[in-house]
Amino acid sequence: MSFPISRKLAALWPALAICLLPSAAAAGTAFPSKPLRLIVPFAAGGSSDLIARVVAERMRKELGQAVVVENRAGAGGMMGSEVVALAPPDGYTLGLATVSTLAVNPIFCDKAAKTNQHLRPLAMLVSMPAVITVNPAMPAKDFAGFVAELKRKPGAYSSAVPGVGSLGHLLVEAMNDKLVVKMTVVPYRGIGPALNDTLAGVVQILPDQLPSALPQVKAGKLVPLAVAGDKRVPQLPQVPTLKELGHGDLGDLGNSWFGLAVPAKTPAPVADKLRAAALKTIQAPEVLARLEQMGASPAAGDEAHFQALIETQLKRNRAVVQRAGIKVE
Repeated sequence: MSFPISRKLAALWPALAICLLPSAAAAGTAFPSKPLRLIVPFAAGGSSDLIARVVAERMRKELGQAVVVENRAGAGGMMGSEVVALAPPDGYTLGLATVSTLAVNPIFCDKAAKTNQHLRPLAMLVSMPAVITVNPAMPAKDFAGFVAELKRKPGAYSSAVPGVGSLGHLLVEAMNDKLVVKMTVVPYRGIGPALNDTLAGVVQILPDQLPSALPQVKAGKLVPLAVAGDKRVPQLPQVPTLKELGHGDLGDLGNSWFGLAVPAKTPAPVADKLRAAALKTIQAPEVLARLEQMGASPAAGDEAHFQALIETQLKRNRAVVQRAGIKVE
């Protein structure tokens, strides 16, 4: 009798195995099973927001679920970072991580440093160089002439920066130190007012990200002298990099970057799946094309690479802040 029973069980086994598959999926292999949200710690319309939306759109295809962008601006990016840090570590909340939130804010604010301890850097995705620009009325048409003019008239020229302690502020102070010049720093509440006053000639110098500077450069309203980053940008092929000019350390300081972070206790299998989707996303042809239009470039890196970058940038930024005596009220 035992043989026929075993034979019947053997015949039933494929059907039993199929029935067991849904429960395996419920145990974790089905992630994600609902839409995800991507928290952007800055207002809609800026570079961070635009990059997040490009990434979210493509990640939907990689993950099979919508990735909904939510803007949670405030406190220089700290409010949005806190939303991610306090979210359930289930993989359904990601945050756009930037040089400001991970490598500038913690220098000035203990709360930001503590918040970042509850975040797990997931993947480095994009870099975007700053462009050193001047009002056309300034008698400098290249970087060498710019430095010579600053040395000729110490303290006579002012640089707009989008806020005290911003990356632009750190770059200007580092240039003052490295080039042995004296630009007067004029902080504004955001890049918009800083750009407007530079165009009007109220201030003469503006380090700005490529997307907002480029239209003014093309219109002849700003003169580009140098770009940060490791290579020239296709939109301004005639403009040298700071690295080419012998100031690679300044170039590194002025290079903005963007990645993804998740709550620190996100399970490894979930984090791995999100990272793989993000790194595939950033290499997709349509994503590369849109990044180039924005003046950004792919800078894909895994968690270890991203963490090392954060630590290096924190150390570099902290040194600039200490030398210049920058304080945020």
